[in-house]
Amino acid sequence: MNNIANTTIELIVNNHPGVMSHITGLFARRAFNLEGIICGEIEDGSKSRMYLLVKDDDRLEQIIKQIEKLYDVLEVTLREDYDHTIFNR
Repeated sequence: MNNIANTTIELIVNNHPGVMSHITGLFARRAFNLEGIICGEIEDGSKSRMYLLVKDDDRLEQIIKQIEKLYDVLEVTLREDYDHTIFNR
């Protein structure tokens, strides 16, 4: 059994077709599984807030650096204290 803890990455991104694909593709290309995704529009609909539930392993710091380089990603915050049970609803 895998005892690696989960953590949440919060993203603020531009809201247009293809953004989710770019972000999830980055994870897929690095064989980094997304345990959960929650996404919704914010502000006037031009941006979205995404919560990504991931395993907190030794690759996490590197993948965050890569996410920050994506053009449509405006903010990245690691939410270690986030209540992960919201992903179970």
